[in-house]
Amino acid sequence: MNDLMIERIRTIITHYGLTVSTFADKIGVQRSSISHLLNGRNRPSLDFVLKVVQTYPEVNLYWLLNGKGEFPAKPQMATTSPIEDNSSQEKIKSAITKTIVSQNEREAVKIVIFYSDGSFESFNAKNT
Repeated sequence: MNDLMIERIRTIITHYGLTVSTFADKIGVQRSSISHLLNGRNRPSLDFVLKVVQTYPEVNLYWLLNGKGEFPAKPQMATTSPIEDNSSQEKIKSAITKTIVSQNEREAVKIVIFYSDGSFESFNAKNT
């Protein structure tokens, strides 16, 4: 799995026509870190993955981690207002859980939402 993720990182670098050094500079990591990743010496950290996804919005997180989905990702419609109350969050959580369960015939136990400011929220299923 790690080798496949490394290939996806190479795909991103090639897609944007970057050198390894330029890619490292753009996402804000040391150039040696990228070299170690590409040579298989180190594994990508969560921080590295988040920097890639935040710097390049066309990179689908699920695609980068699992190879499923598309790259570059299709543009998504922007939401006009942030989620402000817990009841709205619960409705969204419930809808996402139902969608995931019906698509995969598996029960979702946790949903994590990552925000553009680097923060995140985690929702656990009620039955766990």
